[in-house]
Amino acid sequence: MSPTPAPTSTGSAAPVPVPAASGPGTAPPAAGQRPRRRPGPGRILAWAFMIGIVLVTLFPFYWMLRTALSTNLGLQADPSSWVPPEFTWGAFERVLGLQSTEEALAEGGSGTALNFWRYLVNSVVVASLITVCQLLFSAMAAYAFSRLKWPGRDKVFALFLAGLMVPTIFTLLPNFVLIKELGLIDTMLGIALPTMFMTPFAVFFLRQFFLNVPAEIEEAALLDGVSKVGVFFRVVLPMSAAPLTTLGILTYITAWNDYFWPLMVSYTDASRVLTVALGVFRSQSPQTGTDWAGLMAATLVAALPMILLFAVFARRIVNSIGFSGIK
Repeated sequence: MSPTPAPTSTGSAAPVPVPAASGPGTAPPAAGQRPRRRPGPGRILAWAFMIGIVLVTLFPFYWMLRTALSTNLGLQADPSSWVPPEFTWGAFERVLGLQSTEEALAEGGSGTALNFWRYLVNSVVVASLITVCQLLFSAMAAYAFSRLKWPGRDKVFALFLAGLMVPTIFTLLPNFVLIKELGLIDTMLGIALPTMFMTPFAVFFLRQFFLNVPAEIEEAALLDGVSKVGVFFRVVLPMSAAPLTTLGILTYITAWNDYFWPLMVSYTDASRVLTVALGVFRSQSPQTGTDWAGLMAATLVAALPMILLFAVFARRIVNSIGFSGIK
């Protein structure tokens, strides 16, 4: 028997919708809502693989934290424990200069002092000097390769780009000889100078963005009486805030984490950066051996600013790289 149509104010009958038949105990899907599908085996394997990669990536950080929150005596007694044996904040106190030599020796530390704040300032100065100068000079070189027309521009850029294929290890000895002849050994300027002006990657990265900037904007600025230099500083650079920020973050992280070149050039606390200074905790002593808890605590404190910096700007970095056309 069909449902009786409900009368309306105009006298016509409006059909009443009949719900579709459904199984017992199941509710029909709401309007506009897609039915939920069960994940297939391929999707489950993909998620399991991604979770495994994340766990493998995070495990070293967990083990560092577990070691930093332990005492060296506890690590020697129970080296395979998954939780910190003899939990203590003493390693972080040693790194920050808040623990005396007697307290450090009591926890199994080497008693070696670490001038953490001095090394931190040196790292900030060197990384900031490299980042600011490299952004400025690389932007000017990238603008010349993308907008200015001069004979042999593409050939020079191809030759310049070939520097990406030269391993860094090949340039260490020539750079060291140059820094020595300039009298910049054991100075922060000597650490920053080889990468302070520009790098092939930085020029290539910014050139890809400048090629996507409409030329009509620059032509309109030139018609308004702005010089070529003014167009670069007043028009192009403000429009390039996103890629400049991305390149600045990547450059700062690279300069902060650099180890081998500062190790070759710096010999005293006047220029020693934080990554090199961490080796102080590796000093051996007949009584205690290596201060593993202090070394892991110092490593975590040194890496924490870069981890937070990348975590905050990760989405911008990915979006800027994709917009610049780098694959």
